[in-house]
Amino acid sequence: MTTPLTLENIRQSPKALLHDHLDGGLRPATVIELAAQYGYDQLPETEVDKLATFFKTAAHSGSLERYLEPFAHTVGVMQTPDALHRVAYECVEDLARDNVVYAEVRFAPELHIDGGLSLDAVVDAVLAGFADGEKAAAAEGHSIVVRCLVTAMRHAARSLEIAELAVRFRDKGVVGFDIAGAEAGHPPTRHLDAFEYMRSNNERFTIHAGEAFGLPSIQEAIAFCGADRLGHGVRIVDDIEIDADGTAHLGRLAALLRDKRIPFEMCPSSNVQTGAVASIAEHPFDLLARLRFRVTVNTDNRLMSDTTMSMEMLRLVEAFGYGWSDLERFTINAMKSAFIAFDERLAVIDEVIKPRYAVLIG
Repeated sequence: MTTPLTLENIRQSPKALLHDHLDGGLRPATVIELAAQYGYDQLPETEVDKLATFFKTAAHSGSLERYLEPFAHTVGVMQTPDALHRVAYECVEDLARDNVVYAEVRFAPELHIDGGLSLDAVVDAVLAGFADGEKAAAAEGHSIVVRCLVTAMRHAARSLEIAELAVRFRDKGVVGFDIAGAEAGHPPTRHLDAFEYMRSNNERFTIHAGEAFGLPSIQEAIAFCGADRLGHGVRIVDDIEIDADGTAHLGRLAALLRDKRIPFEMCPSSNVQTGAVASIAEHPFDLLARLRFRVTVNTDNRLMSDTTMSMEMLRLVEAFGYGWSDLERFTINAMKSAFIAFDERLAVIDEVIKPRYAVLIG
């Protein structure tokens, strides 16, 4: 007998998460406590519920640039080793309680050096928090593996330095590199030296592209930069024409991405907040899924979007009528696309995801 697709049951399913920002996933109470502890006096609210509402409301702005503004407050309280460790630890704890079994959590080390930390010290603190969080989750009965992506800000000029940081920490828990921030006016090709450095060191990277900017952003990320995955990529829908009878015609870029099995790190709720799509029901996720693109489900920023992996999945179920086998496919898509070794990916798919979904599918 198939298990009903309720939020509580979805919470029991194993999940793989590829696109989650550390500074976008803090607990509101933690933001308040860290602000008091470290003398950060810029918070707009100091009551937990009011601060949570502020983040969600401020982020629901209709533009990527305005969506990014509230991050000043989370980054502002993440400037010491103890604060970074705590935030990373609680991130793992929260993901594990939502039955995420594998996660790649990203953050920009260059945003956390205002208190005098070196880039290496920042990464050390976060990785220690992840490791301790994994142990605490295991003690609670939740097996989770969390790896790190280091991000460079696309409007800044430190991307090569951050790519070098990624390679320096590749045997300690950093599995890849990313660029993030406002897309318009900051094309990925400005950071070619960083991507070339990653490729020359046989390392992988993803690029935020096709979220707030159109097809040229995706074209550059793939053709010029050689991205292994796309962060968001929703605007690929502009390269797909649908006939009146529902027949889809893929343009050359869309066809290439599907043929090459380029993973799309899709973040439905976040895309509604930034104005990339009008609603979950109008999100191109379902079109891409039906056309067999490699789509994955992600949270982006759990605090700003007031979401979890389970809630993202439930919203897709409600919008598109997905069943357990669909959620399993999206989860396996994500695990196949992880930046860890093939045998490690396969072990999670065969030993964790498939057996636990078999029980849910019935």
